[in-house]
Amino acid sequence: MLSLMLCVLYFGVLLGLSAYGLHRLHLVILCRLHRAKLSRAPEVAALTDRDLPPVTIQLPLFNESTVAARLLDAVARMDYPADKLEIQVLDDSTDETQGLVRTHVERLRARGIDAVYLHRTNRVGYKAGALDAGLKVAKGELVAIFDADFIPQPGFVRAIVGHFEDPAIGMVQTRWGHLNRDVSILTKVQALMLDGHHLVENRARFGADLLFNFSGTGGMWRKEAILKAGGWQHDTLTEDLDLSYRAQLAGYRFIYREDVVSPAELPEDISALRAQQYRWAKGTVQTARKLMSRVLTAELSRGQRLEAFFHLTPHFAYPLLVLLSVLLLPALVLFPAADTLTMLAIDLPLCTATTGSLAAFYMLAETAQGRSRWGAVARLPMLIALGTGLAPHLSKAVIEGIRRMAGEFVRTPKQGDNKGRYKVRTDLPITEALLALLSCGAVVASVQTGHYFATPFAVLFAVGYLYVAFLVGQEQFARRREVTSSAPAVASDAAVVGAWSRQGTKDRPLGDLAA
Repeated sequence: MLSLMLCVLYFGVLLGLSAYGLHRLHLVILCRLHRAKLSRAPEVAALTDRDLPPVTIQLPLFNESTVAARLLDAVARMDYPADKLEIQVLDDSTDETQGLVRTHVERLRARGIDAVYLHRTNRVGYKAGALDAGLKVAKGELVAIFDADFIPQPGFVRAIVGHFEDPAIGMVQTRWGHLNRDVSILTKVQALMLDGHHLVENRARFGADLLFNFSGTGGMWRKEAILKAGGWQHDTLTEDLDLSYRAQLAGYRFIYREDVVSPAELPEDISALRAQQYRWAKGTVQTARKLMSRVLTAELSRGQRLEAFFHLTPHFAYPLLVLLSVLLLPALVLFPAADTLTMLAIDLPLCTATTGSLAAFYMLAETAQGRSRWGAVARLPMLIALGTGLAPHLSKAVIEGIRRMAGEFVRTPKQGDNKGRYKVRTDLPITEALLALLSCGAVVASVQTGHYFATPFAVLFAVGYLYVAFLVGQEQFARRREVTSSAPAVASDAAVVGAWSRQGTKDRPLGDLAA
């Protein structure tokens, strides 16, 4: 009976993961089917300076002293009539960023640039609250948004503003570039993951007239669309995804422009990446809680509703992946090794649905930007390993998203011109270390029992958990050493688990924390 239950659970998990894998393959097919529409996306009405609408560029900041000046200088170079462009600096900072940015804004104003500095004395609503406060006084009919680590190009506004001649267009999203793609294997894998989102998911959904989302930065909104959709709300940690669905349910259409690229930084340490991914995972689950029933009962096509389901639930694959890691060892021990025919009939299709579809997905992401598809193949094992290593932490995010709405918005630290200035505190990788040991046992068991088909996956699980556990442990050790030596130049954000924020020490230097 126990063996039967284990068998049902094991293959149920595999089928669940396969469903998300096949969905990725479906997106690849959609990109192929709608190539003609995607190629026409850059065709936009050319407007004279006289006909250009007023635009506000919002720059939400929170303790961004390492990148704020770079961002402001980039936006100041925007090729757009000065009398029709407003720059809003929405600064919630509690450190030296305040003085730095305020002085920079004054210099821009002295040059005749319409730059406004808005500082809130509280972080109510976090980023969503700052955007909402700025929107109330924004001069522009259209609102572009850039996070602090982005470097918008001079032609950004002119390239996409013509789309809004159609009153049905509510938002235009552009592609993210990567300033530090080749710094490490960690940044290379992140770049591939984000390229998959932008160059496969967004392109497929836009091409097939499915619902897709504003990515939080590097896009432009019609102000009226935001207001009619209910404005920026902060009951989820993914305010961009939440607003995107509400706006499309209100009847607005979105456009994706893969040819307009805004470079940005990728997190270079694992703690920052985990914090970022945790926020995205928890917020997406919260948005699903908030809007899924409304989406499934809206006047949408069956295809739109089905795609929205997969769009709002992808992070549920992480608990499935952790469960698969736990079940693998007992499954290898209790189940007899399959003969060749059984492997071809069961194991091979499941493997193809998961790994094969993943390869096709990221190969398309590479070729869509003129890169070799074999680069994606070479990085795929590490991508799978990293996803596995992040799975326990992100499974906690999924559970938190199911349990409660909102929560603390822990922003991703930016490196800029002072690496190490901002850091994220995080929990020790105890779960990852235990799962690494379990996966190492599965590697040995797969060889001893003749389950050779499972060996590569057990190895990837073990490598993924060990890699993340090692990096997190290494960073924690280095930061404890910094605290001990009272290094005054290094600051810390709130812990993902909220430890420092509960003590009222958020964003104080590590040297102060040690005092």
